[in-house]
Parts: sequence; structure tokens; C-alpha cells
Amino acid sequence: MQITKDTVVTFHYVLSEVDGEQIESSYDVEPMAFLHGHQNIFPKIEEALTDKQVGDKLSVVLAPVDGYGERQEGNTQRVPMKHLLTKGRLKPGQSVKVNTEQGPRDATVVKVGLKNVDLDTNHPLAGKHLQFDIEVTEVRAAAQEELDHGHAHGVGGHQH
Repeated sequence: MQITKDTVVTFHYVLSEVDGEQIESSYDVEPMAFLHGHQNIFPKIEEALTDKQVGDKLSVVLAPVDGYGERQEGNTQRVPMKHLLTKGRLKPGQSVKVNTEQGPRDATVVKVGLKNVDLDTNHPLAGKHLQFDIEVTEVRAAAQEELDHGHAHGVGGHQH
């Protein structure tokens, strides 16, 4: 089966900086699943996966504008620690998740205070050229419930 709109695609990936070190890999956890054609993944990756099938391997390079955006200097915000989803001792340079009105967001600790933390609100991968090495592991027709919800369910997808 080929990857087309309304198929659920499951894949493993290795994420690296272009000409740099590996950032993360799904090979030591569950593969990622998404509903193709519903803007649930970076558009350039979705485009590259179109018409691929199980067993296909590909590399996709994303410029910052196609990934996590350009870094915006001075994007810092003081946040009460109670809004952090990341628990435990914090240190400058650490990546954290902060609860916002738009849902969880990634940020980087700049300075730790007694009750507040100063965060760089740029995504930690903003401004970086990224390479995704992808291996397609499963392609299936989406269930009606997945189409209704606009995302994949189950392993590597979204659980309700």
C-alpha cells in the first residue's frame, strides 16, 4: 500500500543536525505514527513520504523555516515554576516543557530562581538545519474514528 491522504503511516526516524551529531532516534522506543494529509507532521516530511511504502528509506533535510523556525533573539520569559511540566532540579541550558494556554511548549532554561525560572522560549531546535533519516514500517487505511479526530490512534499515535 502506498502512502496517500487518509493513510496512517508508522515510521522510525533518526534526527540529526545536518553535518552534526544525532539528536534523537525512535529505534530505541516506539515508531512514530501520523495521519497522512492532515498536517500532523512537518509539510516537507509529509511531501517526501507521499507515494512511499513499507520498507522505503529516505532522508529529508529541513531548513529552519521548514522545521522549528528561526531563532528569535531576546525571546525570554520569566515563568512561575508551577507552570513547568518538567519536574526536578533545573539547570541553565536544560530543555523543559512549559504548560501554556496553547498546550505544552518546549523551552530552554536560562536562569533558575527561587519560585520562577527564566526561559528561552525558542524551540531548542530553532535555527538548526535538521536531517530526518526515515524508515517506513507500516502503512494502513485510517479508521473512521481517526479521520473524525484528524490524527492517528494507537502505538506511536494519539491515545484517548
